[in-house]
Amino acid sequence: MQRRYDIDALRALAFCLLILYHCAMLYVADWGWHLKSTHLSEPLQVPMLFLNRWRMDLIFLISGLSVHFLLRGSSLGRFVVQRSWRLLLPLTFGCLLIVPIQPYAQGVANGLVEPGFGAFLLRYYQFKPWPQGAFDGWEYGFTWNHLWYLAYLWVYTILLAGLLPLFRNRYGRRLHAALTGLRGWKLAILPALPLALFTFALAPLFKETGDLIHDWYRHAIYFSVFLYGYWIGNDRGLWDEFVRLRKWTLGLALGLFGFYLGLVVWLPEQIPDWLQNSVWLLRNLYVWFAISAILGWSHALLNRPLRWLPWATEAVYPWYVLHQSLIVLIAYWILPLKFGPVTEPAIVLTGTVAGCFVLHEIIRRVPLLRPCFGLKARKQRAPERLDSASATAPNPA
Repeated sequence: MQRRYDIDALRALAFCLLILYHCAMLYVADWGWHLKSTHLSEPLQVPMLFLNRWRMDLIFLISGLSVHFLLRGSSLGRFVVQRSWRLLLPLTFGCLLIVPIQPYAQGVANGLVEPGFGAFLLRYYQFKPWPQGAFDGWEYGFTWNHLWYLAYLWVYTILLAGLLPLFRNRYGRRLHAALTGLRGWKLAILPALPLALFTFALAPLFKETGDLIHDWYRHAIYFSVFLYGYWIGNDRGLWDEFVRLRKWTLGLALGLFGFYLGLVVWLPEQIPDWLQNSVWLLRNLYVWFAISAILGWSHALLNRPLRWLPWATEAVYPWYVLHQSLIVLIAYWILPLKFGPVTEPAIVLTGTVAGCFVLHEIIRRVPLLRPCFGLKARKQRAPERLDSASATAPNPA
């Protein structure tokens, strides 16, 4: 079977966008984050909103695609053990040793944590509540911040493993065939409708808090697109249809985003339920149009052995674990220095990229560190298998 270079390339690009997005969170006006610069921008809300609506949906869909390839030629028990190791070890290591700089910097900036990182760690590892509002997760005594994705992905992976017998029976195969058999307007619209229904039912009841136990709205959305990715898999006809529709879905996504943005800007905060549901329907259609366009264009343009792809495929996981802590650390150092509105974000972005690059080059050469950042042990090079690159790539998706 032909290698799916486009999936690995799309994953790498999606996580690059994530790094840019988190850098921009320092500067977007009216959006809370761990630290905020004095150089805030309201126009930045437009591109941020453009990405915000589909960025994590896309990442979870790619994660489901990866599971599809990883399950081929592997027993279910072995898959669960290996996947748990690859997700839970970096999550634990990251929460204990990579993430703590973020609550420390936020707590000091809020005036609720005393300066002194060593003393902070001694207190942090007691896992006791902090003063209210000290940092995100103060009530639990610790936080996983951006690594929440690994925890959610592990839960979805275990759920999928438990549901596989149902998906492989007669009714499950019919559902799979119904999805992969979608063509034309049905492929562009029907997958968005369950997402819209979940939004109608759950968005008013559950805030997007990152609380694994009570985050039912995001679970419904993210697990759904995760399943979409698993079901889409390597179905040739469906991927050809994504390619065929890519210009239409891109145009629909851009047009609908413009209309949706107008509604967000001009509608008052309090609107009737029917109008709120209409806005949510448009939002979910926009999300699926955007994802469909991305899948189609990536398959058309990126499904080839790009020179940078092997390095990027390995780098994704360590860069993901490291990037937000580096952003917050660099911002903590330079925000008090009052650089200008161009110099400051340039330093943050350049420092983050340089830090991720240097640390990844160290991590990949140290056998004990490799599994802590999701990388497999080094092996002697073997002849290339003619299967999906995503089936063996070391990545968080």
